Amino acid sequence: MEGEKGEWGFKAHKQIVKALFRERRPGELLEAYQGMLGYLAGAVSRNDAEKKINSLLDYVSGPKQREGAEARVGGDGGEEGPTVLEALYGATLEALGGGRNERLWFKVSLKLCSLLLQQRAWGRLERTLDALRAHCTLADGSADSRKGTQLLEVLSVEIQMRTELRQAKALKGLYQRALRVKGAIPHPKVLGVIRECGGKMHMGARAWGAAATDFFEAFRSFDEAGAARRVKCLKYLVLAQMLAASDVDPFDAPETKPYKNDPEVLAMTSLIGAYQRGDAQEFRAVLERNEGAIMGDPFIRVHMESLLRQVREQVLLKLLRPYRSMRVAFAARELGVAPEEVEAMLVTLILDGKVQGRLDQVEGTLELECTDSGAQHLHEAVLGLSRSLGSFHGAVARKAVTANL
Repeated sequence: MEGEKGEWGFKAHKQIVKALFRERRPGELLEAYQGMLGYLAGAVSRNDAEKKINSLLDYVSGPKQREGAEARVGGDGGEEGPTVLEALYGATLEALGGGRNERLWFKVSLKLCSLLLQQRAWGRLERTLDALRAHCTLADGSADSRKGTQLLEVLSVEIQMRTELRQAKALKGLYQRALRVKGAIPHPKVLGVIRECGGKMHMGARAWGAAATDFFEAFRSFDEAGAARRVKCLKYLVLAQMLAASDVDPFDAPETKPYKNDPEVLAMTSLIGAYQRGDAQEFRAVLERNEGAIMGDPFIRVHMESLLRQVREQVLLKLLRPYRSMRVAFAARELGVAPEEVEAMLVTLILDGKVQGRLDQVEGTLELECTDSGAQHLHEAVLGLSRSLGSFHGAVARKAVTANL
C-alpha cells in the first residue's frame, strides 16, 4: 500500500515472510523475503535492517522450526532445491554483496557456517570460511588487528570443522593461532569452543595436564555464557584429571563446586571417588551403573578404557607393595580380570620402570627386587646388629670357658 519504500513496508514484509513460513509455502516465502531485502538499499537504517534480518533468521532457524526450515525450495532437472534456511542465507548474502553492510554480511555468513557444520557440508563450509578469512585479512596477507574479535569467531568455526575431520596437524596450528590473537573481546561461547577443542586435541596427544587446563577454561567460558555445554566440559575436565593421575579434586574450585551434585555430573563424581581410593571393583561398578551417562558420550568412551587400565595398574602397584614374589593368578583374582591382562600390565609396568622385578610367564609368578632404600637400610642394620650380637656371644662364651678352666 505504501507509495515509497520505508520502515513500515519493511516490517510488513517481515511479518508476511513469517506467516508464509508458518503456512509451509516456501516458494512464496522466498519471493517475499527477496522483496524485504530490496529495502536494504537505503530505505531503512543499517541498524534497523541488521536487527530485523537477524531476528528473522533466528526465528526460522530455531529448534522448534526445524521442519519448516528443512523444507525444499523449488528444484531443477529433477534435483532437489535448497532448504528454506539455505535459500534465505543465500539470498541475504547476495543482497549484501559489494560491502553494503559488512557487519550484517559477516553475521549471516557465520550463521551459514553453523548450518553447514551441522550438515557436515565440508566443501561449502570451506568456501564460506575462505570468504570470512579474506574479510579478516589485510592486503599483505597478515591479520587485520582491528578485526581480532571477528577472526576468533572464524577460527572457532574452523577449529570445530578440523576437529570433526580429525585433522590434528591443522587443528594444532589453528589453536595456537587463536591463542595469539590480541585485543579481541569475543563472546565467552567462542572462547569456550576454542578451549574445548584445544582440550580434545591435547587428549589425543595424551597431554592430560594441558587438556585439563583447557577443559577448565572452556567450562568457565561456557558457564559465563550460560551455555548448557558447560556440563559436558566439566565431565571432560574430570576425565582429564583422572588420566593425569592428579590428586586434586576438580570440584574443589569455586566455579565447579555448585555442579558437584548435578544429575549429569553425579556419575563422574562417584567415578573420581572410586579412582582416588584406588578401588578398581567400585570403579567398574560405577561404570556399569551409569553406562548411559558416562559411556553415552563418544569422546569419554574412547578414553575410558585407558582410564580403567590406569586404575587397575594403580591397584596392582598397591597390591605388590608388601610382597617379594606373587602369583599372577592371585593378582588376577584380586583385580577381577583375566591372568593374561595382569601379565600385560606387569610387562608395561616393568618396561616403564614402575616395577623392579622379573616375570616368569611359564611358572606364572613375579619375583620382585627390593628397591625401597629405607627397607634396604633397615635390612643392613639388622644384619649388622646380628653380626654384633654374634661377636658378643662368641666373646662371652670364650670368657665363660676360660673362667671354668
